[in-house]
Order: sequence, then C-alpha cells, then structure tokens
Amino acid sequence: QYTEGFAENVLSFANCINTEDGGTHLTGFRTAMTRVINDTARNIKLLKEDEANLIGDDTREGLVAIISVKLAEPQFEGQTKAKLGNPETRNHVESALVDGLAQYLDEHPAEAKRIVEKCLTTARAREAARKARDLVLKTNSLEAGTLPGKLADCSDKDPAHCEIYLVEGESAGGSAKQGRDRRFQAILPLKGKILNVEKASPEKMLAHVEIRVIITALGIGIDKQ
Repeated sequence: QYTEGFAENVLSFANCINTEDGGTHLTGFRTAMTRVINDTARNIKLLKEDEANLIGDDTREGLVAIISVKLAEPQFEGQTKAKLGNPETRNHVESALVDGLAQYLDEHPAEAKRIVEKCLTTARAREAARKARDLVLKTNSLEAGTLPGKLADCSDKDPAHCEIYLVEGESAGGSAKQGRDRRFQAILPLKGKILNVEKASPEKMLAHVEIRVIITALGIGIDKQ
C-alpha cells in the first residue's frame, strides 16, 4: 500500500522471525517491484522509450508492506537472525510478486496509473534535487577558483573604475592587451561560439566552459549570490 509519506516502511519476516536487516526475500521483493512498475509504466505509455527506467527508490517511496516467507531450512546470517540468507528465496519471492503484481495492475488500470504517476513524480523530484546539488557544487567551485589563465587583469581593484573586454580568440586578445590601459582595463579572450543564455537552463549554462570562465573572471557570483 502507498501512503502520502516519503519513507519506505517494509517489514520482513522469515518463519515468523522479524528479519530487521532484510535478506534475500526483501531483495526479491524490491527487484520485482521495480521491474513490474517499470514494465507497467511503459505499457501504459507514461514512460517513453527514450526515458530512463525508474530506480528502486522511486518505486518504493511512501510504500508500506509486509513480507513473510516460510522455509523448511532457513539460513540466517549472524547470531541475531536479523537477515535471511537462503539464495533460492530471492527467486521465489521475485517470481511470485512479478506474476501477482503484474496481474493486479493489468486488471486495475486506474490504480496502475496512480501508482506509476506517483513513482514518476518521485523520480522527477530526485532528478531535480541532483541538478540542484550539482549546481551548488559548480557554483562553489567557481567561487573558490583562481582567475582564468588567459585573463589579462587590471591593477585597480575598485569595480567602479574597472572595465573588462571580452574578445574573440587569442589573436584579438593580443591586440587588445597592447592597446589597453593596464590600470583599469582587463581583457578576456574567449574561444568559440558562446552559448545564448537567455533561454538556457542554469545547468546547461554552467556546463559551458567559456561561460564558467566569464563567471570566474568577474568574481561576482551567480543567481541570487
């Protein structure tokens, strides 16, 4: 059963013993969940062919479940019997759940759609968080970075008195450096075509080398910083 929460709450038992550390039965359960939901998402066209599969965490956010298996000869890992180790149990649980869950979702399309949409929302949130984290890391690296080697800096450190000229290529940079006033004019040669950032995402902007060079040279941070 899925809840509105964010945590996965799955309890596993083997021969009525609470396997707090999981084991092969829990692995089989998780594998089956991920496989069936991905297959369902593609079958009902909510996950396109060119899109990556949902990962296990996407399919289990907010999930509440109990797994209980009975074995003639259970093999537990460690002295506390907190983890089931029977290798064949994984395949048995996975096979049973794949068949049963796939049939249920096929017979209940409305529920299948709701479950897949919830998992896709989780996946989008995960991807957005990853991009935000990468953006913060890139921003921090820019702030901590040294001046670009091709920047011909000026001697005056008062921004109100200084100018920076962006020129195309090293040859143009050489001529500009010869004609500048070193006290307040800086020259920064750029290589290649510059990205048009008006409609570019922050991630795409920071992936462009020359844009990062400009940000580092200006030393004023980006966005709200």
